[in-house]
Amino acid sequence: MMYFSRLKTLSILGACLIGLLLCIPNAMEAPAAWVPWRTVHLGLDLQGGSYLLLEVDMKAVLKERLDSLTDGVRQALRPGAIFYQTLESQPDRNRILLKLRDPAKSDAAIAALKPLISIDSNTGTPDLQLETQSDGAITLTLLPAALHARASGAIQQSIEIVRRRIDETGVVDPQIAQQGEGRIVVQLPGVGDPNRIKQLIGKTAHMTFRLVDETANAAGNGPPPPGVDFLPEQDRGSKIAVRKRIDVDGADLTDARAGTDSQTGEWVVNFTFNSVGARRFADISAANVNHRFAIVLDDKVISAPVIRSAITGGRGQISGSFTATSANDLSTLLRAGALPAPLTVIEERSIGPELGADSIKAGAISLAVGFALVIAFMGVFYGLFGWFANIALVVNLILMMAIMSLMEATLSLPGMAGMLLTLGMAVDANILINERIREEQKLGRPPLAALEHGFSRAFRTIFDSNATAFLAHVMLFAFGSGPVKGFAVTITLGIATSMFTSWMLTRLLVARWYVAHKPKLLPV
Repeated sequence: MMYFSRLKTLSILGACLIGLLLCIPNAMEAPAAWVPWRTVHLGLDLQGGSYLLLEVDMKAVLKERLDSLTDGVRQALRPGAIFYQTLESQPDRNRILLKLRDPAKSDAAIAALKPLISIDSNTGTPDLQLETQSDGAITLTLLPAALHARASGAIQQSIEIVRRRIDETGVVDPQIAQQGEGRIVVQLPGVGDPNRIKQLIGKTAHMTFRLVDETANAAGNGPPPPGVDFLPEQDRGSKIAVRKRIDVDGADLTDARAGTDSQTGEWVVNFTFNSVGARRFADISAANVNHRFAIVLDDKVISAPVIRSAITGGRGQISGSFTATSANDLSTLLRAGALPAPLTVIEERSIGPELGADSIKAGAISLAVGFALVIAFMGVFYGLFGWFANIALVVNLILMMAIMSLMEATLSLPGMAGMLLTLGMAVDANILINERIREEQKLGRPPLAALEHGFSRAFRTIFDSNATAFLAHVMLFAFGSGPVKGFAVTITLGIATSMFTSWMLTRLLVARWYVAHKPKLLPV
């Protein structure tokens, strides 16, 4: 128990030295860009930054589903030549109303519409309910369970896309989480002016490619003809008649990068399609040479060039009065993907670095005072063995910071509180060991036997108490969020490092001291 081989001794000291080296990046700048320089990041409450509360437009989610369903109804009825006089979505009632010209074809219409119903693989419940009204009308109603599942999916998809967009901007360790039924909390440490981030987050960025209807006049005040939308041109007041049918969807994009046109020198966005989009893009361009093809982003026409020849290879270019920033922003949006619904900023707060500096100062003072009191207590009550425990306590803090630096973890106020609590937990193990050694010596055991029994018997209690605390904080991390997770991470790391320092390092120090002095009485 008290014997340490040379390899074991070097391993313990090597781990302590590596921990010290990993802490160095937190105290100085990287000597070169190629050096892997991992540091602990400060959270929003310490560093300052921006806090955004976003709300997902669930009405838009419902509208998009009903519009898609309406188009599906139109496509399903066409092969059977089933004509209708009314086909309208009713968002207030979560349904679509269909009135046929010939009520006798009601059964044929229902048979044609049944494939639109999808069954949930987990619950086995349908997402639509088909009903025939007393006046012969047919309704397709979205069921509540399907609506709830779609809303939950929209939230999760929005969180993932928001995270991708923010990561593209280089913000370090943003905190993004769901709040309530339809809200998303975004915390951006170190971002003092979040306007550009807000613009990136708020845009739906749904890009489509549609043919321009050259027969319709968008300059007039009348309504657009069936199957056509009058959409405004970006940065212009005029409108363009664009067909509603989406020829190529932006979801088929695989990459988008900002660049400059080799001929004009203007900023452009170069994009690439996947195989499905490339084939569709080639077919559409080949069939519509000398016709205009509109690139539409969030119901605004970015560009509407004339197709000069078939565009093969799945590559294209978007031009239109871009600056370097706007071209990069658009490429970021396209790479991250389109939001399933618009996001609205309903709350915004900026936390200044002064508040963070005060928090750091208060946390550092509490940590230093607590550390000093613990060291004084151990030195007074346990003498030399108490000072061995104090050395282990310092190494414990170093190892905690080393692991957090390696993980590039975020330190917040709860995390600093966790470090202070870990000091008490770490010293508990040494108190148990010292008290057990003291009891063994009182029972008349010789010094070496007292050390052997003290460490071995105290280990069981130390392991059991730390194991239960570790499991509790793992659960806290798994089910908590935000600052609670930061607190749990600090505590779990502290438990792991305190087990190493109290059981390995303290025992090594005591063993080396005993070999050097061979005392007849232990100074506990």
